[in-house]
Amino acid sequence: MTEQRALKKLVRQRMARTGESYTTARRHVLAQAARAEAPALPSGLVYGEFGTDQHHEASLVRHALGGVHDEALVAGLAGGIGFMYFVFEYKDVPPMMTIVAQHHPEPWVPAALDRLGVPWKEQHSAKPRWERVRAALDEGRPVFCTVDKSRLPWHGMVPGFGNDPYTVVIAGYDGDTLYVDDESVTPHAIGTEEFGEAWSSYKKGRHQMIVPSGPPSGEPDVAGAIATTCAHLTGPVMGNNWDVNFGLSGMDKLASQLRDAKAKSGWERRFGAPVPFFHGVRRLYECLELEYTSPGATRPLYARFLELTGHQEAAGLFGESGRGWERLAALALETVSQLGDYTEICEERMQLIMSQGRAAAAEIRALEERAEALAAEYDAPDETTRRQLFDEMAETVESCAGLERTAAELLMKK
Repeated sequence: MTEQRALKKLVRQRMARTGESYTTARRHVLAQAARAEAPALPSGLVYGEFGTDQHHEASLVRHALGGVHDEALVAGLAGGIGFMYFVFEYKDVPPMMTIVAQHHPEPWVPAALDRLGVPWKEQHSAKPRWERVRAALDEGRPVFCTVDKSRLPWHGMVPGFGNDPYTVVIAGYDGDTLYVDDESVTPHAIGTEEFGEAWSSYKKGRHQMIVPSGPPSGEPDVAGAIATTCAHLTGPVMGNNWDVNFGLSGMDKLASQLRDAKAKSGWERRFGAPVPFFHGVRRLYECLELEYTSPGATRPLYARFLELTGHQEAAGLFGESGRGWERLAALALETVSQLGDYTEICEERMQLIMSQGRAAAAEIRALEERAEALAAEYDAPDETTRRQLFDEMAETVESCAGLERTAAELLMKK
């Protein structure tokens, strides 16, 4: 706990210096602290910088291309922001709410490479083809792989079903040991057999390999990236009935369901009982700050991209929207902080993943179990308090959606 207090002091000092939100500043501080204490890198790696700064995939692409591009530029070219909102309900489990705040569903790595003008090759196979992996690495080319995150031991998770794609990069090898770039400031060492299980468990893109195959040509396609992002915010994404859950329409749907106290799809009926309430509110925080996003629903990072590319007015609007999403995430976190040590447990878990990885897998899993145990003891606020909370959340979502409508209109006029 002394270490956590010291961490928070450093985070607040950075916030005062830079104006960043707590979660954005925390990511910078964690990365800096981890790099300062990192051991020497293994020999034979195809690049020498590791560790996520703000966004997982944007950092991977930046590393793989030699660190010559700003992380915000990579993120913006990949599509930057988006919004997908779904609630899935299954028998005997709490409703499962998911928001994807980054651009979706276009895969990030191919989109970023294409708009940077970097040629690449994609391969799939029925089983792991280690000779292909080694051949690429021997040529000095990193290998992007899509895996089941829950089967990577350094995340300390119970192995799941591999439904969600998770990107990592193989950056080197030594015999049957692979060196994998994933969050930590040093690559994770893992055997080919164990990594093969994670690689095989993501069924949809089984054994996908993406390998950059040459230097970039031409200028980055900024206009194409912005056009795609705006089109998916304001119009159809999937071309089917699911489109109501995407973009600005998805934000409107979230706000409406937060306010709805009567319909079965409203948050009062879906998330009113203690366990569903905890899961729903906690997921708001996780989806806006941690999962498939960077802090502030990726909006602050996208605002930086727009600043870099000369779209100052829209950047200001998305920056303001990002602060709104940060306030919503902070409100959710403040609500679940009534779980006592929950916040500290989450921060400690993230710190261990970034600094120690697999070496702390057992401790990471133990922290996850402690958080779940707190959830089981949680008692939700009464109906009046919930109504006030959900209305405040809805108002914030509506404000963010309004800012982003205006920003998208500005960008589409250019």
